[in-house]
Amino acid sequence: MGVLDNILMALSSLKANKMRSLLTMLGIIIGISAVIAIMTVGDSLTGSITDSMSGMGASNITVSLQKKSSTSSNSDGGGRVLMFGPSNPDEEDLISEAMITEYRSLFGSRITALSCSENVGSGTISQAGVSGSVSVSGVNPDALTVEDLDMITGRFINEKDNTQTKRSAVISDYLAEKLYGSVEKAMGEKLEVSLNNDVQVFYVVGIYHYDTSSSMMAALSDSDNLSTSMYVPVATAKKITQASQGYQSVTVVGAAGEDVDTLLSDTEAFFTSFYTHNDSYTISALSMKEMLETMTEMLDTVKVAIASIAAISLLVGGIGVMNIMLVSITERTREIGTRKALGAPNLAIRIQFIIEAMIICMIAGLSGVLLGVAMGAGAANLLGYPAKPSAAACALAVGFSMVIGVFFGYYPANKAAKLDPIDALRYE
Repeated sequence: MGVLDNILMALSSLKANKMRSLLTMLGIIIGISAVIAIMTVGDSLTGSITDSMSGMGASNITVSLQKKSSTSSNSDGGGRVLMFGPSNPDEEDLISEAMITEYRSLFGSRITALSCSENVGSGTISQAGVSGSVSVSGVNPDALTVEDLDMITGRFINEKDNTQTKRSAVISDYLAEKLYGSVEKAMGEKLEVSLNNDVQVFYVVGIYHYDTSSSMMAALSDSDNLSTSMYVPVATAKKITQASQGYQSVTVVGAAGEDVDTLLSDTEAFFTSFYTHNDSYTISALSMKEMLETMTEMLDTVKVAIASIAAISLLVGGIGVMNIMLVSITERTREIGTRKALGAPNLAIRIQFIIEAMIICMIAGLSGVLLGVAMGAGAANLLGYPAKPSAAACALAVGFSMVIGVFFGYYPANKAAKLDPIDALRYE
């Protein structure tokens, strides 16, 4: 009997016991669908985060203060290094304008932008009974490059805004249309922003395009309460917040063709040299590429861990397959005896029932994949991410389900192959 004959016989057996076959497959279907759904949602989330972070610039390098974390002496001969530094850095600990100016003079040909910022906080703007939420950030002109903003009309924050601490503001087209009905009407308008229990006045000098399709926060937020960024001069922001001169972090954008890893190492070495004798703080530099790789690895680890837990149900399904195959062999003992009496070798009997177990698991696997993709796509869409089912994961799931068929089907098949033909023919 050929493989095709065995497949047809297996399908005939399944058709004759539809309900029993469905219940047998249920464990495999649930296990496979759970794994595929989790993988689909995980891949969708990873893809969205990757796209979002990649859009921030693969050549971006974030230079930030970092507390020293050991009690050993600095190898460069600096001051004592503490386990715990002060809760907030003092002004002399911050990255100063002098450091930034010197960095620009040395690295000017290797970078395209260096952004300094100051977070002012979240606030609300009301206009004719309509309100909008904003996250106010003080920035320098280079933030236009770092943030990769697409200006629709007007201009971005310039050096004059900072030197004169002007009340200039750049808002999103989403906010402009919500408050004023159109981008054109918003230009030059006065904005009264409620910030930290105080009202700050700004004037719109430019409007940028806010891309909701690529924003994770937009996907997770109610569109009516969506908060977009509002940019003001960094000097004005420091005046409002009464912050110290200097910055806890700056962002550098490498020039075209510049090796990011080399620039990262050189940038970190430059700024670290100013903190050799600082007991509490040093400098850490991290590229967007490294942050993206770390984030992806973390998400992949979580995804695999959850999928592995869901895959345990496949073992339960496999035991169900073994159980039903043993029942099937008992019911077909006379058939097995007849085949052996007609000369069928043990191998042929063994293959017949292994193929039957594989067919059960393959059908269950395919059904589980379809159900899992549908569930994963639905969950991804509810979360606001585009569904990204993995073809490789689907193929692997079906293949694994067939392996389960072989593994859990071998014992019943081997038991059938070892039946004595005379005893089998006399079985009632």
